[in-house]
Amino acid sequence: MKAVRIHQFGGPEVLQIEDVPTPEPGSGQVRVRLEVCGVNFADVYQRLGQYGLQIPGIPGQEGAGVVDAVGPGVTDVRPGDRVVYSNVEGSYAQYAIVPAWQLVPIPAGLDAATAVAAMLQGMTAHYLVHDTYPLRPTDTALVYAAAGGVGHLLVQMARRRGARVIAAVSSDAKAELARSLGANEAIVYPRAEVDAEAKRLTGGRGVQVVYDSVGKDTFEKSLNCLALRGTLVLYGQSSGPVPPQDPQILNRKGSLFLTRPTLRHYTHTREELLARATDVLSWVQSGALRVRIDRRFPLAQAAEAHRYLQSRQATGKILLLP
Repeated sequence: MKAVRIHQFGGPEVLQIEDVPTPEPGSGQVRVRLEVCGVNFADVYQRLGQYGLQIPGIPGQEGAGVVDAVGPGVTDVRPGDRVVYSNVEGSYAQYAIVPAWQLVPIPAGLDAATAVAAMLQGMTAHYLVHDTYPLRPTDTALVYAAAGGVGHLLVQMARRRGARVIAAVSSDAKAELARSLGANEAIVYPRAEVDAEAKRLTGGRGVQVVYDSVGKDTFEKSLNCLALRGTLVLYGQSSGPVPPQDPQILNRKGSLFLTRPTLRHYTHTREELLARATDVLSWVQSGALRVRIDRRFPLAQAAEAHRYLQSRQATGKILLLP
């Protein structure tokens, strides 16, 4: 099969398309013939050596397609089933081996590309607003990268919870998109200080929660945006990891809370995985949640897909087509 492999950590150029043996499923595993793979910042962190990918290795963590073969002990799925999955390494390929318990059926009438675009990033937005910081109608949330893959879903789900949403974006076009998705206000940060604007928009009080996927470049301003006993949810690091901090800073800025969650810990059982995925996919299927696919790249252009993702031009999901 064709697969993208990494032999050394580094820039997008280390993503090389190769011929590798088609894998065979073991006990409790399923082989999926992939129709589409998702591209995420987590894949960039894998490429850079920050997320523990063993090299040589195949990056990528989500995909959708058709069950091709099942291993011993698998009874819940069978060849021909349409499935989607996330949080399983090795999706930049024509076939992937996935633990059966991590496969989610694709609802009838939903295409594979939309299912992938909704899956990892949709479930991320779901746990952020329902569990990491359960939003209330009295809350104001600041959402960084509000027009991006997670951000455009996070804005919609935060509004479903009844919260006021302030979107932080990098351009007027992205601000317009964020507002069309339900954001109450938008801050275009190349020409405005996010923390000062957030305080102004909240009458000096600050927001109850900041959902920050940027990391190093925004960490201090995110803390400055928060109200007394506010929560900074740092769920990504697209600008790089945050340097070590003295926890005393949380005290000085108002007895703040800081958490660094990951989807894996919010889908650690099949029951929780299915509950989250069912919510997200059913909302998409009904039209209650809008999924935006920005660009699709052939598998052999994985390096170009990474460059595009890191350019911060994307307004929605980026996909690879095996």
